[in-house]
Amino acid sequence: MSGMSPFRVLRAKPLWIANGVITGVLALLFAVFYVGANIDPVDHMTKLPVGLVNADKGAGQVNLGAQITESIRKSTANGGKIDWKVMDERELKEELGEGKLFGALVVPADFTSSVTALTSTTTTGAPARPTLTVLTNQSAGSIGSGLARTATTRAAESASLQVGKELTARSGAQQAKLPAAARVLLADPAAVTVKDGHPLDSHSGLGLTAFYYALTLVVVGMLSANVISGQVDHALGYTHNDMGPRRLHRPLIRATRVQTLAISTTLMAGLSLLMGTLVMAGAVGLMGMDASHLPLLWLYSVCAIAVAGIGALTLLAVFGTPGMLVVTLVFIGMAVPTAGATTPIEALPGFYRFLAEFEPLRQITGGIRSILYYDAQGDAGLTRGWVMMAAALAAAALFGFGVLGWYDRKGLHRIPVETTSEKTAVPA
Repeated sequence: MSGMSPFRVLRAKPLWIANGVITGVLALLFAVFYVGANIDPVDHMTKLPVGLVNADKGAGQVNLGAQITESIRKSTANGGKIDWKVMDERELKEELGEGKLFGALVVPADFTSSVTALTSTTTTGAPARPTLTVLTNQSAGSIGSGLARTATTRAAESASLQVGKELTARSGAQQAKLPAAARVLLADPAAVTVKDGHPLDSHSGLGLTAFYYALTLVVVGMLSANVISGQVDHALGYTHNDMGPRRLHRPLIRATRVQTLAISTTLMAGLSLLMGTLVMAGAVGLMGMDASHLPLLWLYSVCAIAVAGIGALTLLAVFGTPGMLVVTLVFIGMAVPTAGATTPIEALPGFYRFLAEFEPLRQITGGIRSILYYDAQGDAGLTRGWVMMAAALAAAALFGFGVLGWYDRKGLHRIPVETTSEKTAVPA
């Protein structure tokens, strides 16, 4: 038997079947989660929040701004894809600054008076063209901001054409007396200008640094959990450790499953201080990422890594070898498409919106976005981030120690007592 070629195992059908099923399902799930979530955001878009502001002071009894905003609000043309939120300029600034709006349409204070001037026969020279302002908000997500920009621009252009019809009908025969420039503008009087409603610093990745920073924290926590789990098993003597051509093994220190998880989580919590510090140092110090509230960013980074790592350790301890696949799906496969950082949650299919309510990356991203872009305001996602991380930590502790405690009580030890021999282990 010793002369048997190891390549004979390739003839074993169970080896092909088992690995084929696992890798095939993994490939299918990643395709579904990644491609399926983003394949048609426009069609899946539902109630994307966009501001609608009428700052028009009117002229006499006429207020065209009020007519425009009311018409847009009541319009059913968008099929419920846009949630028009009527507000004043102060509220608009606040909600753009908290990431609650993906954009806005603003009717300026002089809109009615500018439109009225177009029909005046006493005006000399080219009349000033009225404007409607479209505000974007890249900090809330580039795709979401783009979708909002498209919708608000269309609404502004439609409103301009409607006002043009009213002007043309109202001026009637008087059009012949108007300056040539004014007659041209009558059909489509309003110019649409686009501005950034919540400008970001230049080193903010066009609103994506929060997502990539949060993703880094989650990946670091997840991968560190795999490393720590293996190193604790080696330290306790349950597994060997290959270092190049050397195989190291330590004497067995028998520990219950609960004790093993407690050791791993303690190690993760302690090392999160180091990892959180280095992530922030690398992103802010070495790469120059724009960031403020650095003490808070450091604390949040440390806690995010610890929670992600402890959650991953729990899944590894409960599910064993398949646990790494579960960890990958939970922290990467299902998390990235539902983070709301690229495609907004409102533009995802219903199943993905459901996942986004509890997937860790979305919660962590919201807190990082608040710290980096919104002056660490609680309503901008920071409070939700802290609460959801605390809930995740509690759930991991209850699930992990509860299930592993049951394993221990049932005698489901990693090495059954009756099979343990008095072999002398070779120390490292």
